[in-house]
Amino acid sequence: MSARTTSLTPRAEAGPPVRHPAAPAPGELLGAHYDQCFGCGETEPHGLHLATRAGDGVSVTARFTVRAAHQGAPGLAHGGVLTTALDEALGALGWLLRVIAVTGRLETDFLRPVPVDTELYIDARVVAVHGRKIYSTATGRIGGPDGPVAVRADALFIEVKVDHFIANGRPEEINAALSDPDQIKVARAFEVNP
Repeated sequence: MSARTTSLTPRAEAGPPVRHPAAPAPGELLGAHYDQCFGCGETEPHGLHLATRAGDGVSVTARFTVRAAHQGAPGLAHGGVLTTALDEALGALGWLLRVIAVTGRLETDFLRPVPVDTELYIDARVVAVHGRKIYSTATGRIGGPDGPVAVRADALFIEVKVDHFIANGRPEEINAALSDPDQIKVARAFEVNP
């Protein structure tokens, strides 16, 4: 097994994920973590506008409609856009663990084409946790929540502190997010997948 494959496989000493007691309830809409986020932001005209809900355990579900602005080949979703949708749903899992985490590695498999105007139904869940490492997986289905799998991904997220974004983000956006009087919005703004 190659090192690339191994990095997405939880270590033997990894433990099961534990949903934080203050995590949103199953079925609760998580909303955008940041209004300018391409994945979930509400103000991005060509963004995905991914709608994510807390699931049972440490899982989420999300839905996203492929629009003409998301196509690669004529009439079909761009693979990078589909990967972004899965990455966004996987990143939302940190909200259930109550940690800030960034994408460390993401491997995507494309199983069938996703046409424009198709709704993608995404399920994502944490598989295991080891220290700052969060191992997770996601599937994207077409034709309904139980439809055929069109895309799937395995990911390794790394827990970070908010200082990661303060040190690396553009000061104007960081300062605007930090100065928001709504503390929940401030906390959510830094739940991102760089």
